[in-house]
Amino acid sequence: MNEYMQPVKLSPAFKDFLWGGTRLKEAYNKNSDLDIVAESWELSTHPQGQSTVLSGPFSGLTLSELIEKNPTKILGAKAAEFAYFPLLIKFIDAHDNLSVQVHPDDAFGMEHEGEYGKTEMWYILECDEGAGLYYGVNRELTREEFAQRIQDNTVLEVLNHVEVHKGDVFFIPAGTIHAIGKGIVICEIQQNSATTYRVYDYDRRDAQGNTRPLHIEKALQVSRLTPSDAVNDAKNIQEIAGGTKRLLSSCNYFTVYGLKVSGQMEVPITSDTFQSVVVTDGFGTLKMGETQLTLQKGDSVFIPSQNGVFTVSGDCELILSYV
Repeated sequence: MNEYMQPVKLSPAFKDFLWGGTRLKEAYNKNSDLDIVAESWELSTHPQGQSTVLSGPFSGLTLSELIEKNPTKILGAKAAEFAYFPLLIKFIDAHDNLSVQVHPDDAFGMEHEGEYGKTEMWYILECDEGAGLYYGVNRELTREEFAQRIQDNTVLEVLNHVEVHKGDVFFIPAGTIHAIGKGIVICEIQQNSATTYRVYDYDRRDAQGNTRPLHIEKALQVSRLTPSDAVNDAKNIQEIAGGTKRLLSSCNYFTVYGLKVSGQMEVPITSDTFQSVVVTDGFGTLKMGETQLTLQKGDSVFIPSQNGVFTVSGDCELILSYV
């Protein structure tokens, strides 16, 4: 196996947005000098925050620099369908409410922002009792009413509020108005984009007393104003050797499984696509060829595309993602 084809642990980029908390440091083993860690970008080549290789001979390189060793072979055939690295995976600690926001689709994003739009998926890792999120509108709206609601600070009244529970899954297509509520920790799998149009932010002020900018004109152009069901249907759990497997989400941009390992589980890999593993609970060991990586809650592993298997041993829960 070429050195650059080994699975590697990744170190994330950290974000200290004003709504963040300390759970990622306290419970997910995130080492950061920041007092607040709102997000850890676990799998990222985005210019606003890159993952860094933490293990193996290329330790210290950014994920982008590792991929440049042999992009076609490392990423696989499916990644060639995308203009650039397609995924961004995060842990998010919402100590306070996130802004109400919306993301464009690919066509609008490329035309106006020079990057993909953003379809995403949320997996609820932890939540306070009664915590919830906003997902879409609760009735059909005209653009005129939506604009007026934003101006009057009454937009929350026409959004669909959903109470959440640990293990819930929400699929959020581009154009869906949404907001994560306080008291929730999630793993987010999304298109590789940071384009966000903020429409309501609770009139919050930063440390300098400034409000954050809103992006109402663009939000009005891209928002879906008809109700959407809050997708939380990933309940089918399949018994497999060494544990269980649960399809969390599948779309044109990503496929995501939840794996619960009890003992030893073999996971197939192919030359079609790279794979990402993030550890959401427990301890274990990932072995592939001569490479062996210890796993604990919060760890992230990047596995280059190739035909074969990797083995996870231990008692742990994982999120497996690929394109």
